[in-house]
Amino acid sequence: MTDRSLPNAPSAALLHRLGALLGPSGMLTAEADVAPYCTDWRALYRGRAAAVLRPADSAALAAAVAMCAEAGVAMVPQGGNTSMVGGATPDESGREVVICLSRMNRIRRIDPVDQTMEVEAGVTLKAAQDAARAAGMLLPLSISSEGSAQIGGVLATNAGGNNTVRYGNARELVLGLEAVLPDGGVFHGLRRLRKDNTGYALRHLFVGAEGTLGFITAAILQLQPQPRAVEAALCAVADADAALALFAAFRDQDPALIQAFEYMSGAGMDLVTRLVPGASLPLAEPAPAYVLVELATPRRDADLRAALEAVLGGAFEAGTVSDAVIAESETQRLALWKLREEHAEAQRRAGASVKNDVSVPVSKVPALIERASAACAALIPGIRPAPFGHIGDGNIHFNLVQPEGMDPAAFLAQDHAIMDAVAAVVRDLDGSFSAEHGVGRLKPYMMPAWRGGAELETMRRIKRAIDPAGLMNPDAIFPPA
Repeated sequence: MTDRSLPNAPSAALLHRLGALLGPSGMLTAEADVAPYCTDWRALYRGRAAAVLRPADSAALAAAVAMCAEAGVAMVPQGGNTSMVGGATPDESGREVVICLSRMNRIRRIDPVDQTMEVEAGVTLKAAQDAARAAGMLLPLSISSEGSAQIGGVLATNAGGNNTVRYGNARELVLGLEAVLPDGGVFHGLRRLRKDNTGYALRHLFVGAEGTLGFITAAILQLQPQPRAVEAALCAVADADAALALFAAFRDQDPALIQAFEYMSGAGMDLVTRLVPGASLPLAEPAPAYVLVELATPRRDADLRAALEAVLGGAFEAGTVSDAVIAESETQRLALWKLREEHAEAQRRAGASVKNDVSVPVSKVPALIERASAACAALIPGIRPAPFGHIGDGNIHFNLVQPEGMDPAAFLAQDHAIMDAVAAVVRDLDGSFSAEHGVGRLKPYMMPAWRGGAELETMRRIKRAIDPAGLMNPDAIFPPA
């Protein structure tokens, strides 16, 4: 927890007032009902909560937050509960309340002229994408958990995902924001302006703050024209150096065409094709590594297939690519993406795994993969590195699967040693220990070494200014003071 003593437990009187405010569907207190909100997606943390509050609108949320703040009760924001770092899980004290925004799930407005959508925090990313598509536009943010992840959490963690190489992280898509502050006040910043230079851009404080400064309740997001043509190809390459050479070739042709550029190791692909039903490799034989490239354009006259084939033809001649398959239909395109999206599930089926969401300058990705693999192999012989991810923007999910036959608990007992071994390489390569998943409860111990001194102290000052009692998601981001 940050800069505070143990929070107060909510009294029976407070719970009664909250129940009256939120109504029968707005508060859960029975242990069986509360339990699903107290465990993170990876089952790394199992907490307890005095109640789960489920407000239906911003006014009810603001009133509930004001009551909790006045009583000194800590609050943990939660959306789709898809955090990879325990960032939405209450602690074990049973004194905190989880505040879930899933009932705040309206798409308030889509403006085809401004190319914006106003959406509430509880809308899933997939539902927002579908609404944009129905209006003839594209919400370009795309992540593996988009069917469950909700807009509030997506923005609170500044999610990146598959299309960052072209459209940027979630932060780049946010024009306006509405948020409930830790004292129950409301920040009204739902503006649709591309240019608004009037002091501090407060919306950016909440995006990426992991719920430590307040509750994102609604946002205005920038949309893009819907692509008229999309082409995808799976390419076999020798290593990450070859993958980057292929990326450079596509970028030299036309960087505006690249919608996604994903790297997968041979070891990771092997786990997917062996362990995930319906996943099969559409190439003649396995390769040391793979690239999934997707091109897209809204232009009416673009010959995207010719552009794709031209680059791949040159890559074959240069020896950069040894084999490739181009999707001939939407079904085939989705099958290629299945090979990429099922990496986490395949690793789960293979046994215990330690996940590292890291980033380095794009040019240093090959060094990251080579050096981190060697460091982890020296630490635990037989460990199975299975790196994959967004090589086009330098974000690699450097995941490691337990050696075959090793006790999973014994492997996970060394998770911090494994994370630290990877982090040492990342730091030497001028990278970050958290690229898109956030810090959550898993990585605050890394903050002093990586963001210490004036940087961490400035963050603490902002936190104290907005949340002086330290009641907002108290175990996320910050190490104990």
